[in-house]
Amino acid sequence: MTGRRILYITSDLFPFSSENTISLSVLKATKFMQTIGNDVRIFMPRFGIINERRHQLHEVIRLSGMNLMINKIDQPLLIKVASIPDARLQVYFIDNEEYFKRKAIYEDKNGNFFNDNDERTLFFTKGVLETVKKLNWKPDIIHLYGWISSFIPLYIKKFYQNDPIYKNLKIVVSIYNKPFKGKLNKNIIQKIKLDGILSKKLDILENTNYFNLIKLCMYFSDAIIKGDSIFPQEIEDYINKNKFLVLKYCPLDKIETVYKQFYKETVLEKINE
Repeated sequence: MTGRRILYITSDLFPFSSENTISLSVLKATKFMQTIGNDVRIFMPRFGIINERRHQLHEVIRLSGMNLMINKIDQPLLIKVASIPDARLQVYFIDNEEYFKRKAIYEDKNGNFFNDNDERTLFFTKGVLETVKKLNWKPDIIHLYGWISSFIPLYIKKFYQNDPIYKNLKIVVSIYNKPFKGKLNKNIIQKIKLDGILSKKLDILENTNYFNLIKLCMYFSDAIIKGDSIFPQEIEDYINKNKFLVLKYCPLDKIETVYKQFYKETVLEKINE
């Protein structure tokens, strides 16, 4: 597979975040997909723990400056960029003083889940999708990693459904059996509806735990990749009930060739049959 535009949206990416299954998987997949001739872009949150000086992040003025409406409040969007060392891959960072300045990721120093993680997720979602529009760069595949990107499929299918940038693309989500402790703010459904998104599938967020968020993400995606070998039965049942296209778990050292085949033979071809 070559000559495709692939957008990776992730919560983690080494070396900007710690070494973990997500950060290393994204690094490996993006570098490989670029080396075989695809046009690759990466977006992630600019969490406050990321050292801007060490990683040479700098603001992109032409992309920054727009405001995003989150729960009836205008929030300014900042876009910063950096490059992956030893690779010609540019990483776009979604930033905002209110949501991402704090020196933490999802919890405070006492382990309490941030009450505004729902709004941080919405801001990240809209920030990515609006910036891609501003770049006028139309992806063929969007591959999601990490629960903070879980609203991307919903917004593409319900908010941006008539936007030519997001027409006829395929959404792949890598899911992981790594639930967060806590729940998103119970008012998340109302905050999503403020954007004019009406779907009965939002009812699943009456209980805003990790696995319900993943279910919503999977429902509006085109294909699933299992990032872990074991999942709760409720996730397996949900996958089987909805007959999702699924790539079973494969170890990190095999994802290059496996993903290449999955993108080509399942995501781009089989779905279009």
